[in-house]
Amino acid sequence: MTATLTVCETCNFAPETKRGPDGQTGGEMLCGLVEQVADGVSGVATRRHACLMGCDHHCNVGLSAPGKITYVMGSFAPEAASAAALVAFAELYDASETGQVPYKQWPQGVKGHFVSRVPPLPADET
Repeated sequence: MTATLTVCETCNFAPETKRGPDGQTGGEMLCGLVEQVADGVSGVATRRHACLMGCDHHCNVGLSAPGKITYVMGSFAPEAASAAALVAFAELYDASETGQVPYKQWPQGVKGHFVSRVPPLPADET
């Protein structure tokens, strides 16, 4: 099974600033960085999506896989350290049967960024 990082490409650069110095949104910048870090990492896929509706937080990311908890995280700085922490967490998530990763294993760069945790949909019992 593969863990998928869904990065909002329309997110603000910072809470009150849509675009960074190069004219890209913070989401576009974070997308590119996450894609670079995840390239070649087994069990981690990336995808871009327009607006995850987490506008109270900038640079929002979802982490999901079939049958596992989905995490929504936000308020990331669009920089390499954030991308590295997200991919490292996705690797731990991928290795977990349920998607739950013990807090002591969380990379420092994701701590304090969790917005919500969504339980997996129940398996079809028909």
